[in-house]
Amino acid sequence: MADTPSHTQPLYAVIDLGSNSFHMMISRLVADSVQVVDRVKRKVRLASGLDENNHLDPKSMARGWECLSFFAERLQDIPPENIQIVATATLRLAQNASDFISRAQSILGHDIKVISGEEEARLIYLGVAHTTISQNNRLVIDIGGASTELIVGQGFEPQLMQSLAMGCVTFNQKFFAEQTYTEQAFAAAEHQAEQILSPVAQAFRQASWESTLGVSGTLQAITEVLSAQGRLPIITMAKLQELKLQAIDCGDLKHLNITGLVNERKPVFVSGLAILTALFRILGIDELQLAGGAIREGLLYELLPNMRNMNIRIRTLNALVARFNIDERQAYRVADIADQACQQLRASWQLPQHYRSILQSACVLHEIGLQLEYKGNKQHAVYILQHADLAGFSTPERLLLCALVGNYKTDLNMALVKRQTFAELGSAYQLLAILRLSVILSKRRKDDVMPEFALAGIDKTLQLTLPDAWLQRHPLMSAELKQEIVDIAKLNIDLSIARV
Repeated sequence: MADTPSHTQPLYAVIDLGSNSFHMMISRLVADSVQVVDRVKRKVRLASGLDENNHLDPKSMARGWECLSFFAERLQDIPPENIQIVATATLRLAQNASDFISRAQSILGHDIKVISGEEEARLIYLGVAHTTISQNNRLVIDIGGASTELIVGQGFEPQLMQSLAMGCVTFNQKFFAEQTYTEQAFAAAEHQAEQILSPVAQAFRQASWESTLGVSGTLQAITEVLSAQGRLPIITMAKLQELKLQAIDCGDLKHLNITGLVNERKPVFVSGLAILTALFRILGIDELQLAGGAIREGLLYELLPNMRNMNIRIRTLNALVARFNIDERQAYRVADIADQACQQLRASWQLPQHYRSILQSACVLHEIGLQLEYKGNKQHAVYILQHADLAGFSTPERLLLCALVGNYKTDLNMALVKRQTFAELGSAYQLLAILRLSVILSKRRKDDVMPEFALAGIDKTLQLTLPDAWLQRHPLMSAELKQEIVDIAKLNIDLSIARV
């Protein structure tokens, strides 16, 4: 019988009583990284119970209380100081919010904090900052059930925040109450959203953000639809217009059969789509990517100690190294060689730092599939990286990471490389060549037998120079390098091996 562990990591729970859905997330801290152990989500659509006087009706409150009775079961064994519960737009608006909250607190056995729109925006931004790396100013958008939050910030610091009274549930009731989808209904919804945006639009346009990230169910649903339809999950105005035409062609909710759209999202999909279209138009957004976190992550990271003191990607890499028992010394040995190679090729290949950052991550994780088995370890690695929680990596960055790790040795899977869009194809080939050579040169897994090497590259040529004595002492690696000449040729790179 196995020994009982002397201790377990404490659990943390955060609950968000949103206007469309109630969410609960339970997590623990593993190797300085958050590991989600449970998520519970219920479509309560609390905002649909608001009447013209902002009173919640008994049916919507009953749905909320029923949901919270499920949540309460999971909170019983979590220390009270590790629990945070907040309510957002609908319970800010509701005149009888105290009636709902009083009973809800009794059900949960914990206090509920109704947060302001600005506090909600701050927490949303914090959740994004802890899960999505960016060196530049960014615009973050969250379309909720009864409000939409806009935040511009850099690093962990929000600089401009706004909570606007428009959401997918409230707009659905106002503009799509008949559950029919027409050009006129979309135009009316978009016009209203533009009117609400108008007072703050200039300030946000002047905030000089360089990338746009989205959170919430609306953005998640749109990216899922794009992926299911075989398109890159990057939202543009052209794609929004195409989705609007698909919805209009369907005609009504009963016939809303858009590929990739799940049933639970259908009732409020078109209203969220209309709001996002207005945001793109008024703010001049070119493209938007889905972020890795939102308000729940913001709440969670405020509960955890000292989580701003470590780079997001470093946290993620450390957690994966620990979880999959990666040989850390070998991982960073390969990374060191790759870094030397990039330095030597800096003038000729001119690989940007953001490409090299993904290469370094690929070096650290290239053996992640070995935890499952040696045979097929590259395929296992790709599967893990496709499905793992990779805080700090955007979707395009994840695809490049998979392309590199999935091709770190032997046969090349060119489809993986061509599927990524983060790096130009020629640059992706160069990154892959550096990774593969770094792996070969570190095969003995010892620091004191590493060779002195020199790399020179011009356009599509690459020359690797190694000591002749070292090559003679390592006939197997010498043979692997000769094979690599053939393999790397598939990357349109002419590799040669020189001796000194």
